[in-house]
Amino acid sequence: MDYGIGIPSYIDAWREVQAAEQAGFTHAWFYDSQLIYSDVYATMALAAQNTSRIRLGTLVAIPSNRIAPVTASAIATINKLAPGRVILAMGTGYTGRNTMGLPPISVNRLKEYTRQIRGLLRGEDVLFREGERERWIRLVHPDHDSFINIKDPIPIYLAANGPRALEAVGELADGWVTTLRARSNLENDYATIGNAAEQAGRSTAKPYTVALSYGCVLRQGESLTSERVMARVGPSIMPVLHAQWEAGYGPGADLGMRPDPETAEAYNAYIQEYAETRGTPPDRLYLDVHRGHMVFLKPGEEQFATQQALARSLTGTGPEIIEKLEMMEAAGIDNIAISVTDAQGARDLIQDFGREVIAKRA
Repeated sequence: MDYGIGIPSYIDAWREVQAAEQAGFTHAWFYDSQLIYSDVYATMALAAQNTSRIRLGTLVAIPSNRIAPVTASAIATINKLAPGRVILAMGTGYTGRNTMGLPPISVNRLKEYTRQIRGLLRGEDVLFREGERERWIRLVHPDHDSFINIKDPIPIYLAANGPRALEAVGELADGWVTTLRARSNLENDYATIGNAAEQAGRSTAKPYTVALSYGCVLRQGESLTSERVMARVGPSIMPVLHAQWEAGYGPGADLGMRPDPETAEAYNAYIQEYAETRGTPPDRLYLDVHRGHMVFLKPGEEQFATQQALARSLTGTGPEIIEKLEMMEAAGIDNIAISVTDAQGARDLIQDFGREVIAKRA
């Protein structure tokens, strides 16, 4: 199994990525949410410049944030800094869309965007659309060593939960990103991906699979309710609550989970009260919902960080986490991307997970 650290893209994250590389992590994944974090490609560029082995990927880039030629140029520029170490993972959008009050993009749009990116990174001419206009475009200087690198292949992964997005993985992608929160049977998902791959004339082998999770290695005397544990894991529990609210009261989130009306109603009551204390207009509640998203808990939000949610995470002693990873590996997971919330949380995870899990599974 490969080990990844999930970074809420803060511009100085290169320091922690450098430490993760030294601790045995194989991948660093960076979130693309333009109204919450630093720019994902600027953050990746610094990480690329300051590392030599660890692979660097978006998790996940949102097509509506940038037109296809901009994304192709950006990821090819990172590939210039870190040749052969770069992955472009893309999806239909969660906070990159919901923080603007918008729903995820369609799977058809994701597929068209993926084809455009793939063609550009192969040095091909690609048909680009802007409104009613259609124009052929290409990366004009692919052989100019000062600019970009498309000689070293850049794998494209797709995040998918629903059946149509899973089919897109089979049709177009080199790998699959999932959250596991809504996955009850990976075999069925792999079958959907494989069938789509066969119809597209591609390999039907199981795709390289990345599972985004969160967790904390318990230290001596700690429990799931310890203050440090809640600080490290609590903010990573909240995206599920935020998605439940979006499904019931916002434009919607595409995490492949069934909305729980009771949970959504409880969170809506909380956010209404929270927004009132901040003077947020009723038509902008989504902005307050995602305040602190995977970074910190808003006052009172800790009530939603239940023991059940903590127990589902990769939180536990080293041996307990290893047991969970072995089950994931047996199910087909190739890469576990463990989300952190800030620099200190990253340092804790790198130190503890590196010592208690990576070193002991080597």
